[in-house]
Amino acid sequence: MKLKHVFAVVLAVVFAACEDGPKKKYNPQSIGAINSVAVVMSNSLWEGAVGDKVREHFAAPLIGLTWDEPTFDLVHLPPSVFQGTTQYRRAVLYVDLDSVTGAQIREDLYAAPQQVAVVKGDSDSALIQTLDTHAARIKQEFRRMELQESQQRFLRSLSKENVLDEKYGVNLRLPSVYKVGKQEDNFVWIDREIQKGSMNIIAYEMPADYFQSDSTLVRDIVRMRDSIGRLYVPGPDVPGKITYMGTEKAFAPAVFASEVNGFKAVEVRGIWEVVNYPMAGPFLTYIVNDTVRNRKMVLEGFTFAPATNKRDYMFELEAILRTLKIQGQE
Repeated sequence: MKLKHVFAVVLAVVFAACEDGPKKKYNPQSIGAINSVAVVMSNSLWEGAVGDKVREHFAAPLIGLTWDEPTFDLVHLPPSVFQGTTQYRRAVLYVDLDSVTGAQIREDLYAAPQQVAVVKGDSDSALIQTLDTHAARIKQEFRRMELQESQQRFLRSLSKENVLDEKYGVNLRLPSVYKVGKQEDNFVWIDREIQKGSMNIIAYEMPADYFQSDSTLVRDIVRMRDSIGRLYVPGPDVPGKITYMGTEKAFAPAVFASEVNGFKAVEVRGIWEVVNYPMAGPFLTYIVNDTVRNRKMVLEGFTFAPATNKRDYMFELEAILRTLKIQGQE
């Protein structure tokens, strides 16, 4: 009987400890359009030099678009309004005067997923300096979250196309609205219709040693794109002329070191044009160093949408391309 009594007491203590232990906080689903940032700050700060600095960093024009479009759409909210469901915004930048100067990023503070960046300073000049110091990191975290949110939304309706898997041993998280439009020996073209044009993804592979020198990298990338375009991406029929998608000659593409799902890559942003025809638009290319198959795997997204903002189209394409998985990768 004594053993039973002791056992009962132990169980009671265990259950009590479980009930009194820390409970997982429930956060509601965050809200807001992709690439929208709620800026919480007083009207006086927003309308002055601090607000100008916020716009300078967070509404800066993106590289590689046909005209200036902001990195983020900024929605100003005075602190008195930032309550209730307005606190559920996915990306929040909170800027305020305080005796302490600094910046931090809080994750899932009021909702999930959510990033709340808090910037404080004891004067306007301190706030401006803190924004200059920390804006790049904050923007990087906002972009990372927005890419993940976009990729999560793709799961609502995924494409069953497996041509990339069969031809190249790679997989992309493609929404079902994308359809395979063209296949060749070393070329796949997938696209979707949009209101005023199309969003496109092309894929092909190149030898591992195709790019020999950093000093000629940009020129070699342009040569590669133009040769693929001439072979596989024809333009409209024009009597007496050959038309195809090439690289805009007036603007050299911007090239960055990058990484795609664990693989080293080169990221290229620029403007495509149709040679001998007045058509153009933005493109984003990832040249992935595929160490599994000893090749360069090239994935490109480009948009054709005349007289239309293209930032969000290109962002969706980037989110898709960054889901790349290669068969056999660890």
